[in-house]
Amino acid sequence: MNVWAKIKITKLSLRTSNGRNPKMNKNQIEKLLLEENSLSERLKGIAEKVMLAERITSEEGLALYEEAELGYLGILANYIREKKHGHKTFFNRNFHIEPTNICVFDCKFCSYSRLLKQKEGAWEINDNEILEIIKKYDGQPVTEVHIVGGVHPKMGLRYFAGVLKKIKEHRPELHIKGFTAVELDYMIRKAKMNYRDGLQYLKINGLNSLPGGGAEIFDEEIRRQICEDKCSSSEWLEIHETAHSLGIPSNATMLYGHIEKFEHRVDHMNRLRNLQDKTGGFNTFIPLKFRNKDNQMSHVAETTVIEDLRNYAISRIFLDNIPHLKAYWPMIGRTTAQLSLNYGTDDLDGTIDDSTKIYTMAGSEEQSPALSTQQLIDLIKQVNRQPIERDTLYNAIHDYS
Repeated sequence: MNVWAKIKITKLSLRTSNGRNPKMNKNQIEKLLLEENSLSERLKGIAEKVMLAERITSEEGLALYEEAELGYLGILANYIREKKHGHKTFFNRNFHIEPTNICVFDCKFCSYSRLLKQKEGAWEINDNEILEIIKKYDGQPVTEVHIVGGVHPKMGLRYFAGVLKKIKEHRPELHIKGFTAVELDYMIRKAKMNYRDGLQYLKINGLNSLPGGGAEIFDEEIRRQICEDKCSSSEWLEIHETAHSLGIPSNATMLYGHIEKFEHRVDHMNRLRNLQDKTGGFNTFIPLKFRNKDNQMSHVAETTVIEDLRNYAISRIFLDNIPHLKAYWPMIGRTTAQLSLNYGTDDLDGTIDDSTKIYTMAGSEEQSPALSTQQLIDLIKQVNRQPIERDTLYNAIHDYS
């Protein structure tokens, strides 16, 4: 009997009366993993480090990608997830505003943006229209608006500062998570400011946190091939480090499953881990799956669900200092998002309310991404996890278990 069959039997024997996923303790996992003859000494060593809460190296991270089976990765990632959060699975009530998909940059993987000279499929909405979208949610218990879009040459720093100010004047308690590092780099440079002054200016006018977009893959050669004209890896990291120093928390992402190799993923996560050691400002890490519909990389095949789950698990094992791991359900679909909750993830993002086109235009399973609060609760309960409504900063609002 192999280790995965043993684990399944052990978990069945531990099933609790309330139907929740049984929690395997450290000794049980050590016995199953470290005594299993089919595992290499290197994988046994990594498992032992996880049990001892020791950090794995980049070389060990690469070994996980190259050698480890999904079952092994799931056991380790789920052990870490439950040690950090138990069965808690977080979500929030949020919606997106995408002011424009007109963009000065030409990312090869993007199905969303349109160049300024392109008319078909392009849109832009002005500040009054943005405020009208905000007003649609008056009286509803949403806690966050997520503002990202293309990099429009006429929508600059002062324009967006004015938008933020109007939103806060109308609904002061609404958390504004806005602008990727790519957008920020362009608008701050164009305003002839440094990053610190530009971010401080936006914070004064209402910006509360940053999303993690625009990171793609930090390896400079891969970046040159897929998004050469946007901000560099070092600039992305500098913007987030500066935001953290100003008390602006942020998320981090990684676009995977295109032309990068496993070592590029490990390098990317290692740079994030190093910055988190320095600042502690990242709330969550979000692996983003490359989707190949209607873009310049449509010839690149998408990853399998198995590889998606492996990637979530390795992310949880490697990024020991980022507290949360998010499965962005509009990008991977509800079923894979549910599965991921046993492979390290503890967050499903939010209700979204059919307010984003970034992944629908790239061919994601969710073509009308909207879930009610009850639907999200049901998704989480269906896999025996504990639904916790949170705010953007992971303060619990309500426990629906």
